[in-house]
Amino acid sequence: MAYVMVDIESDGPIPGDYSMISFGAVIVDEALDKTFYGKLKPVSDNYIPEALAVSGHTREETMSFDEPAEVMKAFAVWIKANCADRPIFISDNNGFDWMFICWYFHHFTGENPFGHSSQNLGSLYKGMEKDMFKTFKYLRKTKHTHHPVDDARGNAEALLTMRNKLGLKIKF
Repeated sequence: MAYVMVDIESDGPIPGDYSMISFGAVIVDEALDKTFYGKLKPVSDNYIPEALAVSGHTREETMSFDEPAEVMKAFAVWIKANCADRPIFISDNNGFDWMFICWYFHHFTGENPFGHSSQNLGSLYKGMEKDMFKTFKYLRKTKHTHHPVDDARGNAEALLTMRNKLGLKIKF
């Protein structure tokens, strides 16, 4: 299985009514050198300025981003090229990240290469520690900048540390 760490930035709380502005993905392996970055033109006129501000982009900038259908098709090709077998979606907040990626894949390509499930990095760590109040975030090496590739890479680093130093049984 190939684990794909994903992080998204949006201009609101749900896909369709609001837009995924950008996303990043990293193949989880020792090198962490296989990345994807997409910037997507909004799909809705709705946006929440405070949510958009987190991404570091203005509404005017986002209007010049790439067509979502083209970005999602390119992401699907990238997944196929970098995952020899079944790709596994994993993220820090999969409830949020997954709903956008899943919606965009189905809406713009008709299928989701990740299938119907996703993994949550934070929940995995809490289970390893047997403590619902623990956080993995101290395991990141790359600073959390809200650039989705940086954030996905930092989360992938944490997953590698969970395997290499904390004893998580997982194959990449």
